Amino acid sequence: MRIQTIPILFVFLMMGVADAMGPMSEAVRENYELSNVTATLLSFFVFIAFAVFSVPGGLLAARIGKKRLLLLGLGLNAAAMLIPCLVDPTFAVLLGCIFVLGIGTTFLQVAGNPIMHDVSAEGKYGRNLSFAQGFKGIGSSVSSYLVTAVAGFAIFKTLGWRGVFPIFFVLMAAAFIWVCTIKVNETKADVPPSLKSGLGLLKKPVYALAVLGIFLYVGSEVCMARFLLPLLEKMGLEETTASRFGPAFFFLMLTVGRLGGGAVLNFLSQRTFFRLSALMGLAGGLILMFGAAKIAVLGVLLAGLGFANIWPMLFSITVEKDPARGSELSGLMCMAISGGALVPLVMSKLVDMELGTKAFIVPVICFVYLLVLSLEKDKPKQD
Repeated sequence: MRIQTIPILFVFLMMGVADAMGPMSEAVRENYELSNVTATLLSFFVFIAFAVFSVPGGLLAARIGKKRLLLLGLGLNAAAMLIPCLVDPTFAVLLGCIFVLGIGTTFLQVAGNPIMHDVSAEGKYGRNLSFAQGFKGIGSSVSSYLVTAVAGFAIFKTLGWRGVFPIFFVLMAAAFIWVCTIKVNETKADVPPSLKSGLGLLKKPVYALAVLGIFLYVGSEVCMARFLLPLLEKMGLEETTASRFGPAFFFLMLTVGRLGGGAVLNFLSQRTFFRLSALMGLAGGLILMFGAAKIAVLGVLLAGLGFANIWPMLFSITVEKDPARGSELSGLMCMAISGGALVPLVMSKLVDMELGTKAFIVPVICFVYLLVLSLEKDKPKQD
């Protein structure tokens, strides 16, 4: 692994900070005496930032460079974390900070995924990107844990629920300085892209299908995180068992799968690993859908391992078709993260209709699509 790769892995670790906004919602709700719906605006604003700023971020990266966009994202995130450290913000100001965090994290995703191509050795992009997604998973888990853990330290007690922000600020500032020190030979497009040319990539089926794949994948992952616990209980699992092998176990398997994916790619091709991942994800979804309580844990395990490497495999396979337009493609695929806000609405409707575990038909259909997509044969890279 090249030395330039290590700071980029640290940036992926920092991307997980945005995922801490979900666990923080309860503390924010109590502090501002909000309704549950209003408190969830913290995570909702992050999704909105991805939907709005992903494509412009991709165009900006193509014009100013991916490293500079990384630094801009880290700078925005550091500023967003600094304000709640210095003042006790109103809820409106806090939402503004979270929205800025969402924009900064969008820029990190848009620039971070393709810049990994530039700092990776020949043929190691897929492996490194899978490994990087594992780091992001660790960042999500650690950030969520810090939200509640820092309350036990005397130095942070005076800040109360805001105690985690100084830690996040220091980490963002450290990542900014570290990225400044590395030199990256970036792959650039011959002609500066425009919004029209960026969106024009969707006219090519190979890219449109990949963007739809990301949309459905992210939506499926959020569906699992949201509905695993209540639907496992409907299968007849005890509350403690469902809690132990529900979302927490699913995300543990996601992290394990992503970290292990880097090793697996030393032996399997990206396309083969993509197919295997889609097949495992589909198998896990089907087990959960048919509500077999005795093998429900196996379903969660297969789903977690199967879901783990869909993003890095689909992303790297797509970008390697035309690395010079990696920033534009990254913007389009990061925009597809909005699937995490829309696909779960469909599953929510099925759950409200009291269909029970049959509601898992939503991620199952998504993974049928991904499996079909994985069966496509690789074509030569574009000139």
